[in-house]
Amino acid sequence: MEKELFDQKRAPIYEALQTFRNMRVVPFDVPGHKHGRGNPELTDFLGEQCVGIDVNSMKPLDNLCHPVSVIREAEMLAADAFGAAHAFFMVGGTTSAVQSMVLSCCKRGDKIILPRNVHRSVINALVLCGAIPVYVNPEVDKRLGISLGMSRAQVKKAISAHPDAVAVLANNPTYYGICSDLRAIVKMAHDAGMVCLVDEAHGTHFYFGDKMPVSAMAAGADMTAVSMHKSGGSLTQSSLLLTGENISAGHVRQIINLTQTTSGSYLLMSSLDISRRNLALRGKDVFRKVVEMADYAREEINAVGGYYAYGSELINGDSIFDFDPTKLSVHTRDIGLAGIEVYDILRDEYDIQIEFGDIGNILAYLSIGDRMQELERLVSALAEIRRRYQRDPSGLLSQEYIDPEVVSSPQQAFYAEKKSIPLHESAGYVCSEFVMCYPPGIPILAPGERITREILDYIEYAKEKGCSMTGPEDPKIEYINVLEEDGRADESVV
Repeated sequence: MEKELFDQKRAPIYEALQTFRNMRVVPFDVPGHKHGRGNPELTDFLGEQCVGIDVNSMKPLDNLCHPVSVIREAEMLAADAFGAAHAFFMVGGTTSAVQSMVLSCCKRGDKIILPRNVHRSVINALVLCGAIPVYVNPEVDKRLGISLGMSRAQVKKAISAHPDAVAVLANNPTYYGICSDLRAIVKMAHDAGMVCLVDEAHGTHFYFGDKMPVSAMAAGADMTAVSMHKSGGSLTQSSLLLTGENISAGHVRQIINLTQTTSGSYLLMSSLDISRRNLALRGKDVFRKVVEMADYAREEINAVGGYYAYGSELINGDSIFDFDPTKLSVHTRDIGLAGIEVYDILRDEYDIQIEFGDIGNILAYLSIGDRMQELERLVSALAEIRRRYQRDPSGLLSQEYIDPEVVSSPQQAFYAEKKSIPLHESAGYVCSEFVMCYPPGIPILAPGERITREILDYIEYAKEKGCSMTGPEDPKIEYINVLEEDGRADESVV
C-alpha cells in the first residue's frame, strides 16, 4: 500500500465483511452455527448481524496468521495512525500482545530490566521463555499508597549493574495514570544496546489526544502493547502490538503465531479496524472532551471533602514525570473506607460500576463513551457515601506495593517441585504461583519470591476487605503452593 493510499476513512476488514454479507455464501465450513441458524438462542441474544459475520478465515477475508490482503491493509492503516512501522492485530487481549513482545526479545537466561509492579502477563512471559527479571522497585507515594513510575536514576543504575541485559520494559501509564520519563528511558536503553518495550495497555488515547503524555512510539520505543478495547472503544479482548523501524516484523509475526489462535475472530478484528478509523478521524476532539470531564470530576470530588482525586499536581519530573489527564483516580482512605469498600458500595447500592478499588484508592475509567450526566451521578454517590459511611481511618493499611525478595527466576519456580501448605504457615517459603488482586492484576506474589509476614498480612487484609483475589491453584486462597526445597537458585536474579 503506497503512502498516498493510507486513507484513514477506510476500514478494509469491515468493508470486506460487508461485501461477504451481501454475497449470501452457503457455508460448508466452520463455525458450526452456520451464520447463527444452528444456534437460535445465541442468534436471538447477539443478533443476526453479529453472528452472521462470525466466520472462518477464507481468501476474500484474509488470514490473521499470514495476512496478505484486507487484514494486512487494516494493520498498515493502524500502523500509520499510531506512528508505528508495523501494527499487529491481537485477538488474545493485551496479555497476548505483552507476551509476544517479551518473547520476541528474550530467551532463556536473558536478563530483562523492568519494574516489579508489572501486569501478570509480563511475568507470565518470563515463565514461558525463562528470561531473568532485573527488578527496578518503584518509589511509593506513602500518602496514596501507590507505586510510581521508574526513576531515571534507578534505570541507569540497573543498566550499569547489568550491561548484559537485552531489554528494558516500562509501564506507561500505570493504572493510576502515573507516567515515567519515557524518552529518557528509551535513550538509556538504546545507548546500552538494549531494546525498549512498553506496556501501554492504558495509553491508547496518548496517540490521538492533545496535550497528552508522550506515546511509546513517539518516544522511540521498539515495541509497545496497546489495549484498544480500554480507552480506544474496540471490543473486549482486541488489542494492538506496535513495533518500530528496527524490529523485524516477520520475526514478531512468527512469535505471535506460537500462541495466538489460528481462528482469529472477525468480530474482534473488525472492531479494531472500525475503532482505529474512529480515533483517527475524531480522536482529538473526543479525548479533549474526556479530559474536560475528568477535570470537572476531580474538582467536584475534591470539593466534597475527605476524598482526594489526584492529577497533574503530583508531577515531580522523574518518578511522576507526567500524568494521564483522563484517569479519575481517587484516594478514599481519609474517609475511613478502603477503595474496594467504596467500589462495592457504588455497585451494590448505586448501580455504578467503576474499574477497580484497592485498599486505598478507586479508579473510574473515563473514555470515549462517557457522558457528563453519568459523572455527576458518580460525584453525587461519592458525596452520599461519605455522609453515610465515613469513619475513623485509623487501622487501615495504606501501602499498596511491597518490595519483593526474589529468590529464583519465575520459570524455575513455576516448574519446580512444589507442595501445598496453609497460607498462614507459609512465611519464609518461596512461592511457586501467583497471588494478586484483579483488577489491576499486578502480582502481590509471583513465582520465585519469598513469602513474608508483611505480604501475608496484606493478603489477609485484602481478602477481608473484599478484594477479588486470583492466581493460586486453591480458589479459596487458604493454601498456597511453595517450593519443596527452599534453596536459592543457581541463576542470578535481582
